[in-house]
Amino acid sequence: MKIHAEALLFDNDGTLVSSLESVRRCWTRWAEEFGITAEDFARVELHGRTAVAIAADLLPADVVPAAVARIEALEVEDVPNGGAVLLPGTRDFLDSLPADRWAVVTSATRRLAEARLAYAGILPKTLVVAEDVTRGKPDPEPYLLAARQLGVDPARCVVFEDAPAGLQAGRAAGMITVALATTHEAHELDADLVVSDLSALSALVSDEGVEISGRG
Repeated sequence: MKIHAEALLFDNDGTLVSSLESVRRCWTRWAEEFGITAEDFARVELHGRTAVAIAADLLPADVVPAAVARIEALEVEDVPNGGAVLLPGTRDFLDSLPADRWAVVTSATRRLAEARLAYAGILPKTLVVAEDVTRGKPDPEPYLLAARQLGVDPARCVVFEDAPAGLQAGRAAGMITVALATTHEAHELDADLVVSDLSALSALVSDEGVEISGRG
């Protein structure tokens, strides 16, 4: 399958870098600190959603701001402990793209996103984070904002995601979706194309845009 696009929009955690173990460590500690039972914590989907949305599902509204600040601090502190490990294919794939043809669109806060990206050596020219939108994934707002910032029609964008919430956001934005089976099983991912990770893909850049295809 070949996909033609003008801009490529990447989720970060689970797509470009692996932060899964860090997320588990930090959120487990956070839940314990805020007295959240294991049963209540287990019913909430963490991946691909903003910290505000997760905290709001579990805590009274007046506690949410402090809870969000605490999880951000825990995750930023944990970045050097394996909180941002490059996933296979990430470096080569991004290096093949012009800086103005791609963006990172993450549910993380700016402080956390920049910490993880910098540690992994990824420096996007365009970065959309939790504070930039009023509605996070699975709402399409983050991806639509990235398309506007790049000056590209949403229909000419491709979204790369590992989480169902992010893929739902991409579809709702009218974009082509590519799922990476890095944190979920392939059968759990609803996308135009499902691959193991970015090492399964190559990008050919021309004046007309970017052609994405599978390797060998």
